[in-house]
Amino acid sequence: MNISGNPALVLNADFRPLSYYPLSLCSWQNAIKAVFLERVSVIENYDFEVKSPSRTFQLPSVIALKDFITPQRKPAFTRFNVFLRDNFTCQYCHQMFSANELTFDHLVPKCLNGKTTWNNVVSACTVCNLKKGRRLLKYSGMKLNKEPARPTSIQLQNNGKNFPPNYLHKSWRDYLYWDAELQN
Repeated sequence: MNISGNPALVLNADFRPLSYYPLSLCSWQNAIKAVFLERVSVIENYDFEVKSPSRTFQLPSVIALKDFITPQRKPAFTRFNVFLRDNFTCQYCHQMFSANELTFDHLVPKCLNGKTTWNNVVSACTVCNLKKGRRLLKYSGMKLNKEPARPTSIQLQNNGKNFPPNYLHKSWRDYLYWDAELQN
């Protein structure tokens, strides 16, 4: 039996995921260690057990931290967070792309002393990035989907809910979408 693909969903002490995208997961080994060190409470389990010479543990599928971690107010400026802020959408042609198909575009190009900041960088597909080139937006004949701005952590979390991960264990669903409207 291969249990390596059974990570645990990590919830904050308020039972919300620490992050939605990328989803807050930890390996089953780290989950067992955290349980043993009494840092987390087990909320749900897989149907698997692991054994040590002296104990048997049910494999946790959902764990909650015992101490609340305050989310960062100002998210880090990273390529991934820019793509997440822009909903993985090219800000020029308005099409969605995967993260590896998107690039940064500087509204004021670096060659014109443009800075790499939240307010000067947008997500762009390769075609649109090449089309705009090293010109100011007003000389490119292109229009922005929306003006770039520094997002809040809450905005990034909300955007992340729109992009569920490829793997969702059935025991996670109640904890990932608990603030979503229920359907009949």
